[in-house]
Amino acid sequence: MTLPCEAGFTRRTMPCKEMESLPIRGRVMKNVCFHWLRDVCCPIAAFVMIGASSVGLVANDTNDLPSSIALSDGQWKQLDNAVDRGLEFLSKMQMPDGSYESQDRAQSAVTSFCVMAYLSCGHVPGEGPYGEQLNSAIDFVLTTQQPNGLFCPLTPGTEEWKLVGSYNHAITGLMLGEVYGMTDSSRQSDLRRAIEKALEFTHREQDEPKRNADDRGGWRYLLPSSVTDSDLSVTSWHLMFYRSARNAEFDVPKESIDAAVSFIERCYDSQRGTFCYGLRGRGRSFYSRSMAGAGIVSLSLAGKHDSEMAQTTSRFVLRHPFTDFNRGGLTMEDRYYYGAYYCSQAMFQLGGEHFTRFYPGLLQTLVDNQNRNGSWPPEANQDGPLGPTYSTSLAILALTPPYQLLPIYQR
Repeated sequence: MTLPCEAGFTRRTMPCKEMESLPIRGRVMKNVCFHWLRDVCCPIAAFVMIGASSVGLVANDTNDLPSSIALSDGQWKQLDNAVDRGLEFLSKMQMPDGSYESQDRAQSAVTSFCVMAYLSCGHVPGEGPYGEQLNSAIDFVLTTQQPNGLFCPLTPGTEEWKLVGSYNHAITGLMLGEVYGMTDSSRQSDLRRAIEKALEFTHREQDEPKRNADDRGGWRYLLPSSVTDSDLSVTSWHLMFYRSARNAEFDVPKESIDAAVSFIERCYDSQRGTFCYGLRGRGRSFYSRSMAGAGIVSLSLAGKHDSEMAQTTSRFVLRHPFTDFNRGGLTMEDRYYYGAYYCSQAMFQLGGEHFTRFYPGLLQTLVDNQNRNGSWPPEANQDGPLGPTYSTSLAILALTPPYQLLPIYQR
């Protein structure tokens, strides 16, 4: 029996032993992704089912790749070298408890970013040079889940818990949804229980009464706000958690996803041609590259790649490139790595000239500014204290869309 997903693929949630490894530009992807044939153990057949946009990825020849992600041999070498060095740096930053070095307030999000950086390069838990480190990192984030389902290691009720708890939770949930089908059966049962509890928390937060009708469907910090009850930044992470979990065959009501997408669409400003942070107060005038990218990615996950909102916002992104390294393109709150991550994934989703005009400049800039030890310098603005694991993991995630290995971001 096969289960069709929205895109018309079939999915399985357990690795198939006959599906060994698939070469992708010299990299190896184990267990492919969630879009596997349930009963057919044929790597080529399974990979073809991923979709037309992925045809050609089982190859080592750049000419066999879709034109939207075709890079020169020199660019592929730059990419491979940069991310391999970055992953080696991250491997040295793991703490004894499995977390990756950063501020306590940023855990478990930073550790989840690091795990996704490895996944985006084809590494999976329990196998290869980083397999045990990934297992240890997953074990750590599971320990941060609180009785109500929230992923956050901070003391409940504190000011920092209220401010960053929702971010930690949604980012961690996204990572666990991505890694769920890449783990063995014993670990998978633990992940299932944790993800189900996490989804219950996310549902409750989304359904909290909103003082303004146009905030319905979104999420905010874990504290009452005097101005707004939802914002695009937090909402986009919870939406990605929903989509990742649904791809992994967890029960996520379609109406919950639709409500989140509708809120994000209301954050679009047609006069500026991009997305704002929120619908009132200061949030209505807060524009950044990260919010532009978040809006495009969110619409893409809903199958709205060709919408006028997404297409117009891509032109906003192209007008504010990332070639001025570690500088905010618009304001001091326009975080460089956070924006680069979102915009790279967004422009890849749009494909064609959107990506080919955007990505080479970002690739060259990040290659030119990588430290000798493989890291990237910390964020230049207020996120600098999060340290080089944060900046390096996001830099890797910004670079790796051409590999197309993270299931949620596959086109």
